[in-house]
Amino acid sequence: MAHPGPKPEQDKLSCSICLDLMKDPATIPCGHSYCLTCIGRYWDEAEESPSCPQCRQSFSPRPPLVRSSVLAELVEEKRKRKRKSGPRAAPDEPSEDLSCDFCSEEKQKAVKSCLQCLVSLCEQHLQPHFSIPALKRHKLVEPSRQLEDTVCPLHSEVMKIFCRTDQSCICYLCLMDEHKGHQTISVATEMSNKEKELAARRQDVQRRIQGREQEVEKLQQVEQDIHQSADEALRNAEKIFTAVKQQIRSRQESEVNKVKELLEALEEEIRDLRRRAAMLEELQPTSDHICFLQNYGSLARLGEASDPTRIDVQPESFRRDAEEKVSELSDKLEELLTEDWSPVPPTGTDVEVLVPQAEPQTREEFLQYACPLTLDPRTVHKWVKVENYSRAQYYYPKYESVDHPDKFLRWPQILCREALTGRCYWEVEWKTLYGYSEVFIAVSYKDISQKGDESAFGNNKKSWALQCCCQGYEIRHNWIRTPVSGPLSSRIGVYLDHSAGVLSFYSVSDNSMSLLHRVQTTFTRPLCPGFGVYYAGTWAEICDLAAKPTTSDDTLFD
Repeated sequence: MAHPGPKPEQDKLSCSICLDLMKDPATIPCGHSYCLTCIGRYWDEAEESPSCPQCRQSFSPRPPLVRSSVLAELVEEKRKRKRKSGPRAAPDEPSEDLSCDFCSEEKQKAVKSCLQCLVSLCEQHLQPHFSIPALKRHKLVEPSRQLEDTVCPLHSEVMKIFCRTDQSCICYLCLMDEHKGHQTISVATEMSNKEKELAARRQDVQRRIQGREQEVEKLQQVEQDIHQSADEALRNAEKIFTAVKQQIRSRQESEVNKVKELLEALEEEIRDLRRRAAMLEELQPTSDHICFLQNYGSLARLGEASDPTRIDVQPESFRRDAEEKVSELSDKLEELLTEDWSPVPPTGTDVEVLVPQAEPQTREEFLQYACPLTLDPRTVHKWVKVENYSRAQYYYPKYESVDHPDKFLRWPQILCREALTGRCYWEVEWKTLYGYSEVFIAVSYKDISQKGDESAFGNNKKSWALQCCCQGYEIRHNWIRTPVSGPLSSRIGVYLDHSAGVLSFYSVSDNSMSLLHRVQTTFTRPLCPGFGVYYAGTWAEICDLAAKPTTSDDTLFD
């Protein structure tokens, strides 16, 4: 669709296609002039023979386009005059203000953009939208440079319809062509619905932030308790060391005093013996028999005197007692170090990071940890069709989809937007029409590879996957495939306790659950749920856990 032709107020040197002063002006056979590139692109996109956008005169064959030197000089003079006389922006006026598309001489600041006319208007040129009945129905928005994004690239019509089936904005011509039979709604209604969802998600994010902040406070309290416990243990150890040290010093002083007493007694005995020896030596040389015999009696009695009382000193006993005290101290320290120092959180607190919790046992208990999930179209493989952000189905497209750096390139897979931590639970409904079809229900780190064989769920260290097919189940991780036995069901429950490193898959049927496989590991980063659908007739859908499950073996087939 061509842009509206120049209005009476518009400069004659402006191109009616781009609504700006002509660049490399070219005059076509009917006499109208346009930018050389604008008219060339207009004819390239035309489905019929080349024609004039204003008078609609057609030309056959397509006439050659030649730059008009005269018009080019006039346009250049016009640009110079505008640069010299154009109004300067006020100091507080941003330089990126959008100009009015209808101003011919001095471009005024645009105050509104019209989504129907696809132009931006100043105060003066906006007035017809308030006075002309047909223009009153047009949608006015704040000045925008992205008006072209509201136009369908295939039909050049304003996109007023949202296709819920393909999650894209379309025009009414798309609705009658490739989107025929799809579930559609007006873009205004869809935006209102998304705004409500956005508000709900913002509340959920705020709730999670508050929860994480509470956990931070609890962990900070636990850290403080650890410091207090360590300080108290050190004080107790110091007390034990001090008591043992005092006991050893006291025993040391007692034993030393005993040794000193013994030394004094022995020294006194040595002095007495030396006096006795001197007296005996004096008695021996005498020749007087009477004197010798009289003195000998007294000296003999002196020699019969008893030895001083000995004090029992046992150095080995002291050494043995000291060693026993040291050994006792070592035992106490070892007992202290082997105690569980993990501080118990205050009553009523629940710190998941430090205190592992028991896994739920009933489906009602699992549902307490239910978390909403949405598929991320940015990661979707070109052979996977996304519906309502919850269903991934294998299909072979007619056209190549738009590339995105997060898109899976090798395998028909898709990730969810949510990065999960803590305790989470979700359920997946899967279906296959043929026996050789496969569905993968997985969790993965966000930085999983997008290309190559290693990008498949379970073919790397960054993902864990349950393969579901009509013959049974298989767990895959790091290229290792492990067969899993269990009741075949079209609904699979997935339980994640990120802090405890637990990932469990359950077969769900008639409100009952059977454990298929439990993974026990250490998760280092948040995990994103993901799905893989292989071959035609397979799909996987995130379940609304508010609805009652209806599962049986025959629901796996059509």
